[in-house]
Amino acid sequence: MYGFLLGLLYHPAFAYLFYQWRKEDFNYGYFIFPIVVYLLWEKRFVLKETPSVPSWSSLLPICAGIALYALGELGGEYTTLFLSLWLVVVGLCWMHVGWQKLKVIGFPLAFLLVMFPPPHLIYSNISLQLKLISSRVGVWMLQTLGMTAYREGNIIDLGFTQLQVVDACSGLRYLLPLTALGFLLVYYYKAAFWKRALIVLSAVPVTIFTNSVRIASVGVLYRFFGPRVAEGFFHGYSGWLIFMAGLSLLLLEMWALSRFFPEKESLRAKDKPLGLPTLSSSEGRFREESRGLFRPPQSVVAIFLLGVTLLVSQTVDFREKVPLSQPLARFPLEVGEWSGVRMPIEPRFLNVLKLSDYAMIDYRDGQGRTANLYVAYNQSQSKGASSHSPDSCLPGSGWVFERSETVDLPVGTDQGMPIRISRAFIEKNGARQLTYYWFPQRGRVLTNMFELKAYAFWDALTKRRTDGALVRLITPVYAGERSQDAEARLTGFARQIVPVLDTFLPGGG
Repeated sequence: MYGFLLGLLYHPAFAYLFYQWRKEDFNYGYFIFPIVVYLLWEKRFVLKETPSVPSWSSLLPICAGIALYALGELGGEYTTLFLSLWLVVVGLCWMHVGWQKLKVIGFPLAFLLVMFPPPHLIYSNISLQLKLISSRVGVWMLQTLGMTAYREGNIIDLGFTQLQVVDACSGLRYLLPLTALGFLLVYYYKAAFWKRALIVLSAVPVTIFTNSVRIASVGVLYRFFGPRVAEGFFHGYSGWLIFMAGLSLLLLEMWALSRFFPEKESLRAKDKPLGLPTLSSSEGRFREESRGLFRPPQSVVAIFLLGVTLLVSQTVDFREKVPLSQPLARFPLEVGEWSGVRMPIEPRFLNVLKLSDYAMIDYRDGQGRTANLYVAYNQSQSKGASSHSPDSCLPGSGWVFERSETVDLPVGTDQGMPIRISRAFIEKNGARQLTYYWFPQRGRVLTNMFELKAYAFWDALTKRRTDGALVRLITPVYAGERSQDAEARLTGFARQIVPVLDTFLPGGG
């Protein structure tokens, strides 16, 4: 019964999870569940001798999971759904096996969290930082070896060629599985807490170091073997080699900690198995009475709660589809002194973005200076079909955010009131651009993804609306031009565009 209800409730989340596991960054997820099964099998004798005392307290994580399910569904966030599923599973285990057994299987249950991909916003930002750090350290290693090497963003110039440190070389692909293995190692490592914490935390510098060695080795071997060392079999094989080197360093660290910081006898005694709790006669009777359908009685409440959640999620539509006041295809190509040309988005990108409507127009002023307008609209935002922040999308194309902040821009149509926007200078291969972006959402102007998720949840409940848009303006910083000149140009462009855009986007009523 539980499996049937959970399968129907979390079917989209499972589909998304398996889709993510097909990517090289997260394909370690296939191994997590078999590892958890093995960890539970190791505890079979302890579980057999530990009494099962179901408790009504087990409904607390189940209710928390259902609340997160509503937040994830209305806010359009898969990570929240993953946490919801995990809490419900923990609550059901607690309900049927009791608190004592739950403590016995606490680590295997916690280890299940490793199989869920991190939120895209956090993942992309961490990946960008790791990529830049690995590039810096890799260049330093090449210079130490006497080679001529310079770095511009994620591009390494070796003089005779240039190497681009792409997302696959960021190191995050190795950090996540190496951290998971770090947790497994400390699970079996009987030592003080500070030693275990050090092993897990050291996965970050170990990943950066080994990945930097990989980048430096490609720079050294490129001179002799050409582009073959940066692609194909060698590139993939070197990734596995670097990962095994990172694991070896963690094992070496464990040996060094045990060798130079031996445990005291008092700490060793704590690791010795204690006597198992005995089963009282009343507990034994409770265990016998708890066998059978709808036993323990708390299961009836759990099935009811999950059933009601499933019924509401399938029958009540919290999202009305709110169309634009007029289609973005009608957005004028002549705005003030600016003249524009529409630019299409490739179908493969549209399939990913799942937009209801969009406009991407390249404008040019009388002096030949350019500015780009991009408007993406979703008439009903949901999981996989919601506004994406440029600070998580542009880095994937190689753009590096130099300066990013929120500022007030006096472009509003309501008596000149300013709007709060995000402003950033971005760089790629020596080219610099200035970008403004913000999220018009049902009468609000928001600037970050956390606000978007929170208001999407609230407006779905109170207004039955989750429609929203992303507006992004970009202008180049031309050679010999000051940053202030580019900012003055983009601000003037925004003042022309925003009043026109307000006639297309729906209001907050």
